[in-house]
Amino acid sequence: MVKPETTVGQVLLARIEAQAVVLAGLDDAVRADEPDAVHRMRVACRRLRSALRTFRRLFAPGTTEHLVAELRWLAGALGGARDLEVLAARLAAQARELPAECGPERVAAALERWGEAEYRRVWPEVVAALDSPRRRALGEALAALLADPPLRHRAARPALPELSRVAAREQRRTADRVRVALAAGPEDRDHALHEARKAAKRARYTGETAAPAAGGPAARYTARMKAVQEVLGEHQDAVVAAATLAAQPVAAAEPFGYGALYGRQLAAEQSARERLPGVWQRAGKRTLARFG
Repeated sequence: MVKPETTVGQVLLARIEAQAVVLAGLDDAVRADEPDAVHRMRVACRRLRSALRTFRRLFAPGTTEHLVAELRWLAGALGGARDLEVLAARLAAQARELPAECGPERVAAALERWGEAEYRRVWPEVVAALDSPRRRALGEALAALLADPPLRHRAARPALPELSRVAAREQRRTADRVRVALAAGPEDRDHALHEARKAAKRARYTGETAAPAAGGPAARYTARMKAVQEVLGEHQDAVVAAATLAAQPVAAAEPFGYGALYGRQLAAEQSARERLPGVWQRAGKRTLARFG
């Protein structure tokens, strides 16, 4: 459990330092296209950006905005390759589960060829981002922030009350987005659910930041928010997969198989929407954000 003298600023800086180390150590692995390296670097960018945004009131005004923007840029540069890799693997695996009359192997092979071609197309953008002066400047900016943190006086407050307050705020923010998504009509629903997913992810990262200090209560909060993020992620993955299938130029060669695969995405979207209220009920309890 956290020591009484531990401050919220110390907890935040420990989180930033840990993720900065992860980020710095992945450049070579990403260049070598090692398994999962792009994903891990992208997650480190997201965790760093989330920490800087969620706890921005602990920093002097105007001292972290550029860093947040640069982390968003790097995550975006990595995102194209990672998203294509995941999408192609998802669709090919599902294609192989189709009935024989749908031509599962032919559909899966076509999707794998598409995924490989698209991955090769965007991969040079990843390497260019890593080799750019902008990437080096990002690493230097993180090091500078950690060497001389521009913290405000409120960062010296005891950790647990502040972490609980921030977690409760992020929980309310997620609740608002989930409420909007559940009430949205068909035209606005996908966007609203995606916004709720982003809020749940930010709340999850808040719990991760708090966990070394707050222990079990923060771990439970993190797990509940992760569950919300995952069900909403399943919905978003299905939305993107359906749109990709609809745009595939080779679909006409296997209309039955592609149609069946498209139907699976629609079913996955509906299943996620139906499960969301129950998952949120467990994550929306007010006592969940009380860490001490």
